[in-house]
Amino acid sequence: MRIQRIKLKNWRNFPKVDVTLLNRIFVIGPNASGKSNFLDVFRFLRDIARGQGGGLQQAIKDRGGLSKVRCFAARTNPLVEIEVYLGGDDNGGQNYVYRLGLTQETRGSRRPIVKYEGVLRNGKEVLVRPDEKDDADTERLTETHLEQTSANKEFREVAAFFNSVCYLHIVPQMVRAPEMSIAPLQGDDPFGRTFLERLAKTPHKTTKGRLKRIENALKIIAPQLKELAFEPDSKGQPHLIAKYEHWRPDAGRQDETQFSDGTLRAIGLLWTLQEGTALLLIEEPELSLNGEIVKQLPGIISKVTRKNKRQMLVSTHSYELLSDKGIAPEETIILKPAKEGTTAHLASDDIVTREMIQSGMSIAEAVLPLAAPENAIQLSMRFDATGN
Repeated sequence: MRIQRIKLKNWRNFPKVDVTLLNRIFVIGPNASGKSNFLDVFRFLRDIARGQGGGLQQAIKDRGGLSKVRCFAARTNPLVEIEVYLGGDDNGGQNYVYRLGLTQETRGSRRPIVKYEGVLRNGKEVLVRPDEKDDADTERLTETHLEQTSANKEFREVAAFFNSVCYLHIVPQMVRAPEMSIAPLQGDDPFGRTFLERLAKTPHKTTKGRLKRIENALKIIAPQLKELAFEPDSKGQPHLIAKYEHWRPDAGRQDETQFSDGTLRAIGLLWTLQEGTALLLIEEPELSLNGEIVKQLPGIISKVTRKNKRQMLVSTHSYELLSDKGIAPEETIILKPAKEGTTAHLASDDIVTREMIQSGMSIAEAVLPLAAPENAIQLSMRFDATGN
């Protein structure tokens, strides 16, 4: 199952969104246009579906309250609305639409509450809220049925799908020294704090196979790399080990504390691409990576989506990544900020962009200029390092 279409109203930066999603989607836009906020709607649904330890109230609280989630441009209709269309070839022909509208109590603690919640399965309604029980007990509206196993039997496949959503934004410092973080780990681990633990819990044969594939990829930019392994130290602590060709026996041996930021991010990304088949959200994979690796990412992602039938949404503004001419305009969402919020549309919806792609231009050439901040050239003119 995958997400085929997403509709939003008053979500974060976005007064209104309605876009279709293929198996591979690239989200581009200038800084502060809402790339992270667009991806966050899928994390939000995951956090709700998590139920115990998550749920609607916690998901809203983690984002600073409903006022932080609601678009600042929402005035006459302050309702936050999410509508997701799901389907696929491998789920028994089942197609779903999940709808959720959120508001908050008008008095007291002003908790977020469900204004409406609904599910269509193959065009037939299997959930309509509020219902009679909600009318008799309004406290029920502080929770969605999505997060309740006792209430989502008719659409549990949807809850399981949202619950499996994976978000990735590896922070190399977290991998090197997870003990340095003072914040308690809640839910998933998108920044790599428990990355080595994940490797340790993976069956040895699987780990060896995945690291071999990563090793083969890294050898393209580091021909001196001899082997990538996962080994315990004398205290039993697991470490990623890179062995390089060197004339001295142990001089070419490094662990993750000595890896460059780019090497750690590349390993984390390539490992995660091999994990599971759930929807994967990737933030700016180009960070710290060698440009030649970045150019290969669209092809690698395409192989994974075909082999594992895994849907991926990638936020980026990398020219190298988007220069791949295999990226179609139907796979590219352009975000454009304006005074009343950010708009989102597929590159294929713009006739000029579509014609530029058809003439042989890449997405980078045709679309990135549209995503560039206006008046960016004035930055160097306006910044005076001397303070004069």
